[in-house]
Amino acid sequence: MKNTLYLVTGAAGFLGGTVLRQLIERGDRVRAFALPNDKAIKYIPEGVEVIEGDICNIEDVERFFTVPEGTETIVLHIASVVTVSPDYNPLVMNVNVGGTKNIIQGCLSHPECKKLVYCSSTGAIPEEKKGKRIKEVIYFDEDQVLGCYSRSKAIATQAVLDAVRTEGLNACVVHPSGILGPEDPAVGETTKTVIDIINGEMPMGIDGSFNLCDVRDLAAGTIAAADRGRKGQCYILGNEEVSFRDFAKMLEQEAGCKPIKSFLPLKVAYFVAKMLEKKAKRSGKQPLMTTFSVYNLARNNCFDSSKAKEELGYTTRSYEETIRDQVQWLKEAGKIKVELAG
Repeated sequence: MKNTLYLVTGAAGFLGGTVLRQLIERGDRVRAFALPNDKAIKYIPEGVEVIEGDICNIEDVERFFTVPEGTETIVLHIASVVTVSPDYNPLVMNVNVGGTKNIIQGCLSHPECKKLVYCSSTGAIPEEKKGKRIKEVIYFDEDQVLGCYSRSKAIATQAVLDAVRTEGLNACVVHPSGILGPEDPAVGETTKTVIDIINGEMPMGIDGSFNLCDVRDLAAGTIAAADRGRKGQCYILGNEEVSFRDFAKMLEQEAGCKPIKSFLPLKVAYFVAKMLEKKAKRSGKQPLMTTFSVYNLARNNCFDSSKAKEELGYTTRSYEETIRDQVQWLKEAGKIKVELAG
């Protein structure tokens, strides 16, 4: 039997933590890479070896990759910095691009590393016109996507595919859409939105849509890519598109919270966001809403996951099931006002 160790970056994050739990549950040996002093390290499950370090530091990456003789490794590179601002951000570029290049180098310089699965984003894929399902592409151009995060993911994804082509790296790529579900102790952007809606702290919504996946399905899809993903191939891990209105209605029904009173039409939302951005520039504060956040709700959020379903056995549960489990977890974690629920 092969002595395989899974090396997981971004282990203290929402998706990374779920991947760790699923690997441990199926009996795999796991080593996690997490930033020193990350408060979320305490949520890493028992049985996981933790290496503290920074993927931007090549010496830390080398420590992460160094394993006892006779051990084979499979790398799941999930770590990234997410930003909802479209503006250039050096930290986002350093971690998402520079850090990924360090991980690629680690894989290439360690012959015991048998495979890399890179966790990219649907944001790295150019948008299609409304009505057309967005599929995987074979080349990634940062100038064809909007926003610093998407650009960083496009550059990093292409770096992985270039290493496959020119260096013989055995790697494949997964492209998750939005992330939703239970067990997000660090409270990411989507979880915060869910909490705000349930706690009645979102007075109005926007008449747009998004594409969100259960974190457990994304984790299972990422692990399936390690098991079955083909070298040099990309796989979209998405769900059905859902309107903000329908999503809020499902939350209202599950949590028993007050409904969002009104939804701004997209054109109005763009106008309001522009005004708020101007005001924020003068005051130096963050705007409550940005034109980029409106764009993300207005854009085509219809992704085609059929390739992942056929080749990886990827499946997604319903929004209702995910929301039910998330609300239950938020209650138990004390993150929502329980008197509103039930």
